[in-house]
Amino acid sequence: MPVRMRTALVPFATLPLAACAGRQSALDPQGLQSNQILNTFFVFLSVAAVVWIAVTIVLAVGMLRRKRAADQPLALHQPFERTAGRVVFVLGLATLVIVLGLSIVSYAGQRTVFAKDEHALTLKIIGHQWWWEVRYEDDSPDKSFVTANEIRIPTGQPVKVELESADVIHSFWVPSLTGKMDLITGQKNELQFTAKNAGVYRGQCAEFCGLQHAHMAFAVLALSPDEYGRWRDHENRSANSPTDPLGKQGERLFRARGCALCHTVRGTLAGGQLGPDLTHVGSRTTIAAGTLPRTPATLGAWIADPQHIKPGNFMPKMPLQSDELIAILNYLEQLK
Repeated sequence: MPVRMRTALVPFATLPLAACAGRQSALDPQGLQSNQILNTFFVFLSVAAVVWIAVTIVLAVGMLRRKRAADQPLALHQPFERTAGRVVFVLGLATLVIVLGLSIVSYAGQRTVFAKDEHALTLKIIGHQWWWEVRYEDDSPDKSFVTANEIRIPTGQPVKVELESADVIHSFWVPSLTGKMDLITGQKNELQFTAKNAGVYRGQCAEFCGLQHAHMAFAVLALSPDEYGRWRDHENRSANSPTDPLGKQGERLFRARGCALCHTVRGTLAGGQLGPDLTHVGSRTTIAAGTLPRTPATLGAWIADPQHIKPGNFMPKMPLQSDELIAILNYLEQLK
């Protein structure tokens, strides 16, 4: 085969393997629920494969086997009819057993996937076009806070997620941890999962929700219980006020240029509710709901022209001078 042809065929040969590993793969379970879903899938796949192979073999034998045409095609042959009847009965019984067996396997799997734990950590997640609002609520209001597009959870502890939508139907899916669940306007759905291992797992909206549906992702960071406790204590604090002149200028410009009308920064006069909470945006790993890694360069580009990066999103392009952009960027980078 020519080298050029082999090179051209490589992408097509490797395409089926693209979803077989990584931090967003249903075939790489890192949670109790995702592991049960995968086990159930393999049971169904194995049974279906055996049935398909058996049917294919019987069909091939029937097609290859040639019989002489009967002299009287409509004549009944009692031995053959009895044998055919027994075969049909056995196959029907086998079908019943297979269906009942798979139903039992499915029911047993659902008991794990949809199990409820009264002591689970409870989060409220609200889907917006096109970002995720994450609320860590507590019986004591001073211990409740809001973040966006990143979910941090402790390993080994059940997490209950209450799902709501602020606009259209979305779908919450973290393939490595659990299955899908829709977010429907006016309805509260719940999903529970437990992360077995620490790591970063990518989630995605799995229901088409508009122009930027493909760029509505989020990250789940599973931390050790001690690390999670330290992170939550820090996240619950208000934003630190900048002490350097450039940071102070950026804070003033953040309010003066209208950013505070859409975004909240706890501990400041910025209290907008339309966009993501930016109290600790400087410590997040991505921006624009997983569209870009959060670095000074990408954050600056996003502030300068969000419509170029994520066309159709609801953050307008603000007329900022270069020195104003640098000051606001410096301020946001300090929100950690």
